[in-house]
Amino acid sequence: MLERDIMGGLAKGLQVIETFTADKPRQSISEVSAASGLDRATARRCLLTLSHLGYADYDGKYFTLTPRVLRLGTACLATMPLPQIVQPHLDQLSSELGESSSVSVLDGAEIVYVARAAQRKVMSISLMPGSRLPAFCTSMGRILLAALPESEATAILERSALTARTRHTLIDIGAIMAELERIRGDGFALIDQEVELGLRSIAIPVLNARGATVAALNIGLPATQADITELPRLFLAPMRRVQNELRALLR
Repeated sequence: MLERDIMGGLAKGLQVIETFTADKPRQSISEVSAASGLDRATARRCLLTLSHLGYADYDGKYFTLTPRVLRLGTACLATMPLPQIVQPHLDQLSSELGESSSVSVLDGAEIVYVARAAQRKVMSISLMPGSRLPAFCTSMGRILLAALPESEATAILERSALTARTRHTLIDIGAIMAELERIRGDGFALIDQEVELGLRSIAIPVLNARGATVAALNIGLPATQADITELPRLFLAPMRRVQNELRALLR
């Protein structure tokens, strides 16, 4: 592909959209400029264009994305077979256990939720298909990082913003890599209030028919409900049943 074939304006617009996250839903022009790496004038034109097209609201100082943006993600998810395949299994698992379950894939240094069955709200933010969280401190993220070659996982961590979300969050690369090694041996990941206080989770790989990790499956629950050491006994067997069912379906 030649550089002249790339539409610069579209690329910059997408950069601007990607600066809006659950942690930063309202941003000024200066904040978007800093987060995207674009100069202020370019960021302003992109934001005003998004506002004109109905993809953003503007109150004179701050911009927020509108639900219209979901059309972009919905169109993408609709073309992906994985969400369609896993959703019925998630619904059944969540109903059986009475807990929320999710499936995510890795996108750079983040996980992207592609399917979810929620029994209750387990985080202060609402999680849904398309939601993103850092990979380094989430159970599904660590499963997906552990599936990579060690050098690749290290490179992702080195370019990640390893910011502590709680006092429990591992932010030392060496400590995280040691945890990834444990996960490779055990076949599951446990997170104890590293993403958010009061939240514990357990995750396992979603494998295809060739045994390759294509996604991660987790169960999340309030920390008051079970000790972290109890999660494998409570949830691994039904989660691995779903893992086997999906492996037979994913090519």
